[in-house]
Amino acid sequence: MLDSVWIGGLLTLLPWVLLADRVGERIVLAIGLGVSSAALVGASHAGAFGWLLVLLGVAGAAGASVNAASGRAVMYWFPAAERGLALGVRQTAIPLGGFVSALTLPALGLRHGLVFLAALCAAGALFGAAVIHDPEGAEDVLEPRRLADTLRDGRLWLLCSGSGLYLVAQLALTGFVVLFLYDERGFSRVHAALVLAGVQVLAAALRIGAGRWSDVVGSRIGPLRLVGVLSSVTLALVAVLVDAPAPVLVAALVVAGGLAMAWNGLSFTAAAELAGRARSGAALGMQQTALAGTGAVVPPVFAAVVAASSWRIAFALAAAFPLAGVQLLRRLPAR
Repeated sequence: MLDSVWIGGLLTLLPWVLLADRVGERIVLAIGLGVSSAALVGASHAGAFGWLLVLLGVAGAAGASVNAASGRAVMYWFPAAERGLALGVRQTAIPLGGFVSALTLPALGLRHGLVFLAALCAAGALFGAAVIHDPEGAEDVLEPRRLADTLRDGRLWLLCSGSGLYLVAQLALTGFVVLFLYDERGFSRVHAALVLAGVQVLAAALRIGAGRWSDVVGSRIGPLRLVGVLSSVTLALVAVLVDAPAPVLVAALVVAGGLAMAWNGLSFTAAAELAGRARSGAALGMQQTALAGTGAVVPPVFAAVVAASSWRIAFALAAAFPLAGVQLLRRLPAR
């Protein structure tokens, strides 16, 4: 079920980017989130698991319009000296949504929870249609032919690969922390979800802080490498503490989860700036597609590792991936 949303986005991210280049962010956001809302309403009434998977996949495919459009808009609206902070703020949308969901969905249940998510998407569609304005007279408007230039950029492939390795730790924690605490440690659904909410609060603060820090030091890659090291170390600590007293374990999970989510804004800003404004939309679409590919693989593999061994081993293995990502990113200049 976790896979379905990622697979949907994997198939549509680049088409959404190219559509945004043609018709602008406003139309893309309104259409995408509107279709996502309708698919979530349908999913809330799905009578079989197969239909639930299909409709969630459609919701993910349509909702990918947000990733394609909003990051590209930031590239045009903000100068380089403010772009890290701006994209860091933009990326707080993910932990903010996770925070709201963690507080509300356990009480709502599956059907009402999906309807609630559909209402949020519908509100986003209306807001995008009413408020988002395409920049007037923007230079370097992206042309579809520039996608081929982007795909040949080895620096972007390194960044996408390194970021995909970072994503393993993020998915291991945000995707499975509630299940781990509920099944393995005996937490209630509500208490387990509150831990996830704590992760999201810290992640939002770290994304903004990391973005501002990268603006001050004039580097995206340097801070991105440091975040990867810290993510790996703290997730390894979680693996050591899986049987620790609950307060100690919760503190470790919140810190590791926050750091595992802190890199996204830095990575997206770096991708857009490596490509340049003229190819920023294509670069972000390429990166998001690469991340969606990782997201489609990790959940079932991580779950299989847990089933075949233990939570401790699964978390320990996941902790190795950000370090591998750091090694790839060392091949990029720090500035």
